[in-house]
Amino acid sequence: MQHKNGKLMSLLPITLYGDKILRKKAQKVKEVDIKTIELIKNMFETMRNASGIGLAANQIGIDKQIFVIDISQVEGYEKTKPMVFINPEIVEYSKEKDFFEEGCLSIPDVRADVLRPQQIKIKYCDTDLNEHIIEADDLLARVAQHEYDHLLGILFTDYVEETEKGNLKNNLHAIRKRSVEFTYPVSENIDYLLRL
Repeated sequence: MQHKNGKLMSLLPITLYGDKILRKKAQKVKEVDIKTIELIKNMFETMRNASGIGLAANQIGIDKQIFVIDISQVEGYEKTKPMVFINPEIVEYSKEKDFFEEGCLSIPDVRADVLRPQQIKIKYCDTDLNEHIIEADDLLARVAQHEYDHLLGILFTDYVEETEKGNLKNNLHAIRKRSVEFTYPVSENIDYLLRL
């Protein structure tokens, strides 16, 4: 796929529910080289192609503490710039929480209400490995928490009550077995793991 500056971009296969890497705590990034920058560009491309607003590196089989967010397609957030979070850590959560329906590119067509803090303070590095701390609320806070969870090996379905999880069981099994149709490239098998 050609990017606007003529450079070739790659759509990366997205790991699915049941893939081992989604349950593994991701490794810290020690340096950002050309391969890492290329990976980040491809993560944005892969996420947008799948109509997602957030994507963690282990969702494309990469064992690194990186996630990207772009909520500018969501009404009310058009002016929010795309963001890259390297080695993130949520350092503060608000006491106020609310429910909001979540989905995940690694668990396509499955949605559930998840209770999360409304505001967070998150520390992270940019692509120059300079450290930043920002306060996020509403949708940005929720997406950041969802993607941060990925880097810890946690999925949004882990927050769902057992009764509701029972209703999702067949869907999750079908995704794991890859017996549903996907509208974007997905990993081939549950041992799928790339090294960077």
